[in-house]
Parts: sequence; structure tokens; C-alpha cells
Amino acid sequence: MSEKKQEREAGTGVRFLAALGLIVTTMVWGGSFVAMKTSVEQVPPTWLLAFRFTLAAVLMGLLFIKQIRSASRGAWAAGGTAGVFMELAYLFQTYGLKYTTASKNAFITTLYVVFVPFLLWIFLRKRPQLNQAAAAVLAVVGLALLSLKGDRGVNLGDGLTVLSGVCFAAHMILIDRFTKRHDPFFLTFVQTGTMAVLSWCLAPVLDGGMDPAPVFTADFAGSILYLAVLATTGGFVLQNLGQKYLSANTASILLSLESVFGALFSVWLLHERMTGRMVLGCGLMFAAVLLAEVKFEQVVVYCRKAQRS
Repeated sequence: MSEKKQEREAGTGVRFLAALGLIVTTMVWGGSFVAMKTSVEQVPPTWLLAFRFTLAAVLMGLLFIKQIRSASRGAWAAGGTAGVFMELAYLFQTYGLKYTTASKNAFITTLYVVFVPFLLWIFLRKRPQLNQAAAAVLAVVGLALLSLKGDRGVNLGDGLTVLSGVCFAAHMILIDRFTKRHDPFFLTFVQTGTMAVLSWCLAPVLDGGMDPAPVFTADFAGSILYLAVLATTGGFVLQNLGQKYLSANTASILLSLESVFGALFSVWLLHERMTGRMVLGCGLMFAAVLLAEVKFEQVVVYCRKAQRS
């Protein structure tokens, strides 16, 4: 079934629920910035990813046992491929943060809103619609106002973060295609399990040894439960399920709201200051979301009907 046909059959109500699910996902992921910030100070980043994705994979294995038993080889391969790209995205983002500022890291990572339509155009010959291209540009301006704080120059961290954004974009395109053919719940399980295995394999190489003491603290337990249960299990399930009914372009714009909620949670929980520039950036981001769902052709038709009446 083609993407356009599936979206038409899904109906406006289902598309609305899918979009709402992605927005809820960005809210949860926005809160994960705070949890990651506190946890990474106790446990090296790749080890933290290993704990996070292992706990999430075990939980998904218990929840989706029926889908696991009936899955095809193609579904296993699809989920594994998505997991590899998502793991690369997280690693490039995490290690990019070591060499660049947090504001530049957040901005460059979320440039997947631009990478997605260009990758679709280059590799799948799917030209983005005018409203989607305009929404991507508007989102980038909003992201710049929200994230960048006078950072100048280009460094290694910026390059690694660009690769992270490309991997996130590639992952969204893969999920867009895979969820049309395979069960989203099973794909989420295999994707997360793949990330867990890769993290355990890479942690000793990238981060060396780890002091196990912080793992048994109440603060770490609370953070890892939030990251594994809400941000990973809940977030990935909602993303994969939502992308079954929304295009990759629309999903990328919606998911970019993660930066907005990340800023809001930082102001609320970390007591950072909300400036007028950040407020304007948030406004442009929400405007981009609305623009992504409004086709110019529909506006023209509506205006013509209004003139006739």
C-alpha cells in the first residue's frame, strides 16, 4: 500500500491521534534531557545507553511477546537496521557533545528536519511539498533562536553532531517505510534490543571500565527508569506507531518539538532563564508544525470558495 493511500484510508481522526502521540513523545524526550544530564555525571555515556536500552528491551519483550512469536525474518532485519542507525545517532550526538557546546549540539542534531526531505528527494525521488519545505526552514530558524547562544566556529564536535542528525533522519525514513510493512510494536522491540547489544559491545571500547557504585543509588534508579520506561519504551512505541500514519517529513517537524520541551523543562527543573529570543523560537517551532499540516493548495481552494460566497 502506498504512503498517500494509507494516509487517506487512515482518516483525519487517526492522523490527529498519530500527531498527538508524536507530540507527547517530544514532551517525554524533552524531560529526558534533564535525566540524561544528571545520569551521565555518574555513569559514562555508552554504559548509560546500555543500561537504558537493556531495561527497555526486556520490558518490551514482556509486553510484545505475541508479536515476537509471529514475526517474519524480514521484520527482524528491518528492526535491526533501524536499531543500528538509531544507535549511531545517539553515539555521534553524545560524543559530539564532548567537543562542542550543548546549544550547538541541540541545534545541529535537530537539523534532521532539513535532512529528511533532502534524503527523501535524493534517494527515493520524493520531492517535498511546498508547505513541508517552508515548515522545515521555519523550524530551523526557530531552532537557531532557541538553541544557539553566540557560539562561533566549527569543530570536531560539530561534525560528529551533523552525522548524528543525518542518522536520525535516515532512521525516520526507514521507520516510515518499515511500519508500512511490519508491526510497529515488534519493530520497536528489535530496534531497542539491537541498540542494547551494540551499547554493551561498544561501552568497554569507548568508555573503558565503569565504577558500579553509582548504579545502586536512588537518583540513578529514578533517572534510568524514566529513560528506559518512558523515554525509550513509551517514546519509541509512539514514534513508530505514529509514523505508520504520517509522512517522514511531517514526523520530523513534529519530533523537532523535542527541543522546545527540552528548553521548557530546563527552565522549570534546572532553573535556566527563559529569554524573549527563546519564546520567539518556540513560537516559530509551533508555527512550523501547523504549516507542515496545511497544504497551500487547500488554502487557495478555501480562499476561492470564500470569494465566491
